[in-house]
Amino acid sequence: MTTAAPAPSHPIRVLIVDDQMMVREGFSVLLNAMPGIEVVGEAVDGRQAIERAAALRPDVVLMDIRMPELNGIEATREIVAADGDAKVLVLTTFDLDEYVYQALRAGASGFLLKDASARQLAEGVRVVAGGEALLAPAVTKRLIAEFSKLTGPTGRRPAALTQIGDLTDRETEVLVLIAHGLSNGEIASRLVVAESTIKTHVSRVLVKLGLRDRTQAAVFAYEARLVTPG
Repeated sequence: MTTAAPAPSHPIRVLIVDDQMMVREGFSVLLNAMPGIEVVGEAVDGRQAIERAAALRPDVVLMDIRMPELNGIEATREIVAADGDAKVLVLTTFDLDEYVYQALRAGASGFLLKDASARQLAEGVRVVAGGEALLAPAVTKRLIAEFSKLTGPTGRRPAALTQIGDLTDRETEVLVLIAHGLSNGEIASRLVVAESTIKTHVSRVLVKLGLRDRTQAAVFAYEARLVTPG
């Protein structure tokens, strides 16, 4: 499970993207009421999200998936391509959503349900802003396991898939445990090593496979069949 990120020295700047005004306003009120979080802008569709993200440089983009003009998947892909440090947190109405899965593949750091509580919303924003992936085993792992069956090893990054052989045995083991939803601390306990050692392994796995974060690593592990869905 993810743990709370340390409080930043400045407010976390958030851009809210949703085609429904009531949703945008509701999230804006909830987040602005939370300490250390500031909503700096809103966007009504994917194209406007890309423009606002470039202009405002928010710490976190709350991204709806189904929108006119340009959907959240393509908007996420363009935003993270333009800014390698961009953090996108996807919003959805139900958890087993193939569109959310595609957004995770496109570079989103995690997702939240639109009926999340104010506390869950704020915690999700803080976790992602702190550089962690919002990878909750009970939900995200189930989503990845469900939809990775539809793609298979040939459906993702052929060049990267060939780089699995570049991983050491321990790095492969760490990758599999990430896919099972374990935190660095839990992996360290499982392998009886220091947590700092696991952080090093995780960093090397991401670099070798050209992945952004733990969420993409989990998706990769399932699609490469290092972990069997179900």
